[in-house]
Amino acid sequence: MKCGREPGGIKADEFGICPAAADISFDGINSGTCGGRICWAVAGTFCEGKVQGTFAEKRNSCMSCSFYKTVQEEERTANRHTKFLRFISQDDRNPVFDKMAYKHIKKGERFVCQGEVEDTAYIIQRGSCLVVVEKEGSLHPVDHYGEGDIVGGLGILTGEPRRAHVEAETDMELWVLKRENFEDISTKDPELLTFLTEIVADRLDSRRPTAYRTIGKYVTTDIIGRGAFSIVYKGIHKGLNMPVAIKMMRHDMATNDEFLDSFHSEAKTIASLNHDNIIRVYDIEERYRTVFIIEELVDGISLEGLLERLKTIPPPAAVHYLIQICSGLDYAHQRDIIHRDINTTNIFVRRDDRIKILDFGLACSIGTEDMTSFGTAFYMAPEQIRSEPLDQRTDIYALGITAFEMVTGKKPFPVKDLRRLFEMHLNRDVPDPGDVMPNLPDGLRGFIRKACSRDPLKRYQTAGQALSALQTIAKDFSLTQKYLPPEQRKMSTVFLMYRDEHQLELNRLMEEFSIKARKLGVELKVADFRDL
Repeated sequence: MKCGREPGGIKADEFGICPAAADISFDGINSGTCGGRICWAVAGTFCEGKVQGTFAEKRNSCMSCSFYKTVQEEERTANRHTKFLRFISQDDRNPVFDKMAYKHIKKGERFVCQGEVEDTAYIIQRGSCLVVVEKEGSLHPVDHYGEGDIVGGLGILTGEPRRAHVEAETDMELWVLKRENFEDISTKDPELLTFLTEIVADRLDSRRPTAYRTIGKYVTTDIIGRGAFSIVYKGIHKGLNMPVAIKMMRHDMATNDEFLDSFHSEAKTIASLNHDNIIRVYDIEERYRTVFIIEELVDGISLEGLLERLKTIPPPAAVHYLIQICSGLDYAHQRDIIHRDINTTNIFVRRDDRIKILDFGLACSIGTEDMTSFGTAFYMAPEQIRSEPLDQRTDIYALGITAFEMVTGKKPFPVKDLRRLFEMHLNRDVPDPGDVMPNLPDGLRGFIRKACSRDPLKRYQTAGQALSALQTIAKDFSLTQKYLPPEQRKMSTVFLMYRDEHQLELNRLMEEFSIKARKLGVELKVADFRDL
């Protein structure tokens, strides 16, 4: 409404910043323009030349506001891929309605109560509602749902108490969906798994203010990436205020029992990987019928993004990057872990030109039979396509394809038809990169051809061998820097502030901690600071 009370607005100094654009009382996430979208539910907003009262006091005037009507229309038509009503109304899904009750809610009625545990979700046939969090006696509007949306869908996934109240903004007509009906739909309709991923992703995204943005100890913010297997968010650790990346596995992956069993058996090993060129995995959370992997947040650009910008990577820089990738792979392979999905999207280039290998969350043990063919088709080795046992040479093949793309700017087999692409990987040698880039140095050309051999016996047999070859090539470019850092020890500092009467219990606690730390090879040093 151009009130001028936005942060930095022309009337912000005189009247203060609009509370709809500055409310951070619920986990600090409801500020900015998203908060402004539900300004009619926030007390003290500025409209028609004066400061407005509470939602109850201004409800009628807000309902006739042009901005309110605009948002209502947007909510009705936007985010079609997360509109549950449209999903179950498609094709032959109409019989689902036979299992659901129909309910009428009057304007102002609260039909979901914060703190209650229910096995019910609601699909909005007509009308709209507000999601309101009650905190320390105050009400904080955090979300808004309209026609076609599902209300309480995440609640019936987790079985947890409701995180917020839901109040009818207008008269509403709802379909009532019980958990057992939802389970029945899930079992009989595998497409629902893909749909569930989009619902959860939408609820966790910062494009709309919402009460659902917490994953255990973490709060999600922006979606920063989407892939075949996962959706990645930027987030923070609530207690430590530490930035993290939060990777949500797509539901069709998370419900694959074979994948989950393998994933959990390797999760501890993957989390223990500690190498400068491998992204750190901090934590695993299981929520909303899927798995969240909490990782180190890296500032930089993917190799794919860098190639889009530069078209090709100069050979000296390519060798510099390949040495670091090989160093990380060699470290992982020595610990019986293969990556299984090396490609340009999973290689991240930091601002200091250091490499981070991403997506070790999909790794597996050497010797795994890849029955589910995880991987990215353009980079998959022949044995991976044939679902044969995998080893470190599978990663080396993908690394060779990645190297080909780095120096030529093209994929060796740039076809979109999946069957034809697989046939080419199985039956054709990768083209000579020197034919695409005539001035490509012979050493790098030979490295790519050997790494991309269809026969695993003709490839480099270990990442260590590949690394040695690259270090020899590096000398031709005068890349004399030692890229393999020596084994280093790290130190973390923790300060414990306590009173004298806590000394005895603290000593016992530190003794228990020290015993567990020594089993991990961690040395504990304690220093006292008096009279702080």
